[in-house]
Formats: sequence, structure tokens, C-alpha cells
Amino acid sequence: MAYIGQNLDRFSNVEKLDAITPATATGAGPYNLLKGGVAFTPSSADTMVVSIDGVIQYGNFSVSGSTITFDAALSDSNTCDFIYHMGTGLLSTPVDNSVSTAKIVDSNVTTAKIADSAVTDAKIAATISNSKLTGSGAITINGSAVALGGSVTVGETKPTISSISPTVIENTQTAVTITGTNFISVPIVEAINSSGAITQADSVSFTSSTTIVANFTLPVDGTYFLRIENNDGNAVRSSTALLTVSDAPAWTTSAGSLGSFSGGSSIGTITLTATNSTGMTLQSGSLPGGISLNTGAGSSTLTGTESGATADTTYSFTIRATDAEGQTADRAFSITINLGANNSGQFN
Repeated sequence: MAYIGQNLDRFSNVEKLDAITPATATGAGPYNLLKGGVAFTPSSADTMVVSIDGVIQYGNFSVSGSTITFDAALSDSNTCDFIYHMGTGLLSTPVDNSVSTAKIVDSNVTTAKIADSAVTDAKIAATISNSKLTGSGAITINGSAVALGGSVTVGETKPTISSISPTVIENTQTAVTITGTNFISVPIVEAINSSGAITQADSVSFTSSTTIVANFTLPVDGTYFLRIENNDGNAVRSSTALLTVSDAPAWTTSAGSLGSFSGGSSIGTITLTATNSTGMTLQSGSLPGGISLNTGAGSSTLTGTESGATADTTYSFTIRATDAEGQTADRAFSITINLGANNSGQFN
């Protein structure tokens, strides 16, 4: 090696690097150049001052990136006294957390230097103090000036639908009361079948901003969404099919007497039929003792053996048929029990 001097003290604008550890296995190098444990890239070999075994080295090494390689091999017995770099090393990508806010000049951070895609919620503080929002200035939102620290309502006022009554109607014209908010006289009201067919209400009566009444004639059974459009163009459609159109149960069995039977005898099976019926119940009156109503879909039956009558008695009662939508239809019937009669009759 060439020795040009020794015992380098201090120079101005000098950066002291971490000493390398010569090793026989590594020989001439390359050895990593570090400053505080972080890779350091010198501007050139000429700006490097290296001391090995107390002797300053010059012209007998080269640098590549952040490594140094000597012309002659080093060994385990050699000692690196120090490595100095004259001036500032080459600028490179800073390691994580190595640049503080104080190192960034305020005027150097511009919009052009910030990529839109790089600004994420994680980079924005969740809380902004009121002191950062107050002041005498103003901003414009939707054409309205808003003082900093103030507030403004953004957006349009749309109607809403909360409920309707009734929720089930038949095919004939029926008034439906719609409850909600922000209705403006007089809105357009439409019933939208689940198939997509749209039927406008026959008429609409405006009661208040929260209540309107729409008259519908809907000949097709099914479920319907409701849509309300105010005269300012704001509209709402119900999120679910609120209205059901269904035929009420229709009685097939004629009203009146179901027959006369002897006391203590079986009445056999009397069938009561109503279309669309899912079940029947005794609505009023009473059945003869021992007689029961057996409910069923479409048809129900009266069966049993009479018991308990002490005189000729006509039992009058009303049977109610109910469909899947909760619609009902009532029909009045009677059964006569004769004591001492030898024959019985049945009429359906």
C-alpha cells in the first residue's frame, strides 16, 4: 500500500463514516461503507480519507456505490483507524423515518409534488381542531358562501316513504294513505309491479307534507313498489314492495241453513268452500254441541255428533274465511237440531 501521511485530525465539512473491519476472508473487498449503520455513497474515491494501521491511504482503493475495494488484500491483523469523507456524499433515497418535518422547507411542498393517489385516509389526521377551521375567510359550496367555522346544508330535499295503509287492496279502486316526509303539493304517485309495469294513481289528494292519499285501480294481482315525485323533480321509490293487490276470499258455499239434524246424531261432513281461502274461523254465534270446525286451505269442514240440546234449536253462526294476505270474507250459516226426529237432512 502507498502511505502518504498519518494522524488525520479534523477538517471542516467532513463526514465521519463507520470504520470497516478488515478480514482475511474478504481480502481487498468490497467492504460496505456505512454512516451510523446506514449505507453511505461517497461522491468519489478522491473525497475519501482512509486510515489503515495508522497510515493514510491514497490512490490505492476505489469506490462503487456504497462499497470500497482496496488494490491490495487486507487481513484480520489490519485495523481501520477511521474513514472520513470530505464534503457531502451523494444524495440517495432516504431510509424510513430518516427525514423529519424540520428538514423540509415549507415553500418546497407544492400541490404538484403530491400525487393524488398517494394521499390516503391513513395520511390525514382523524381530528382537525376547530381552531384550524375558524376565521374570517369563506369558502363556496354549491354556490353559497360559507364562513370558515360555519355550516351549510348540501344537497336537495327528497321525499321519503315510511308506511302505507292499507297494505293489501283488491282490484277495485281503493284509497291508499301514504305517510312520509317532504311531500310537495301535488306529487305524482305511481305503483310499480314487481314485473316492472307502472300504473299511475287515478288521483292524489295532498293532506300535508307528511301525508297524501292515492287512489289506485290495479287489475293485476301482485306486489307493488310505490314511487312519489314532487313537482320540483325530487323523487323516491320505496325500497320494498309495500302494496299487495289480491282478491279477497270468495265464498262458494251459499249462505243460510246447512240442514236439520236429529238430536244426538252425527251431522256427517259439511264442506264449506271459499276461493283463495287459507283457513276459516268461527267469527260469531255458536255451533251445536259436539260439532267442530276443521279449518283447511280452500275448504273447511263441520263434523261431529250433536250433544246437549234439550229442545228443538236453530244454531246461527258466522264463519270467516281468510286468505294469505290477511283479507277476510264472512258468511252467515245455521244448523237446526230437532229432538225426537227420526230423519235428518243436510244441505250444502
